Amino acid sequence: MKQIAAYLLLVLGGNDSPTAADVTKALAAVGVESDAASLTQFLAEMEGKDLDETIAAGKELLAKFGSGGGGGAASGAGAAAVEVVEEEEEEEEAGPGDAVDMFGGDGGDGDY
Repeated sequence: MKQIAAYLLLVLGGNDSPTAADVTKALAAVGVESDAASLTQFLAEMEGKDLDETIAAGKELLAKFGSGGGGGAASGAGAAAVEVVEEEEEEEEAGPGDAVDMFGGDGGDGDY
């Protein structure tokens, strides 16, 4: 994957056809060793292909998998949460005499 990422960065940087030496140099610049065998195989597969067309073809293949969003795992937990029914306790309504004066008054003349 690191070779592919370096290849893509080189193409984005303006090098339409990066060589193995270009990719190796780019990876070495950030302290990463390249795997010569996988890089050679990747470059052989990319030889003569347009990167934009290759990416578009890959997107079409990925579209066949669908985009479910990974909601399957969460649905089990959600169903369990729905089954739990919480009983709400009835709250007693407070009458006017139960109110607390936030200014510390005693309900007298209202002179604060």
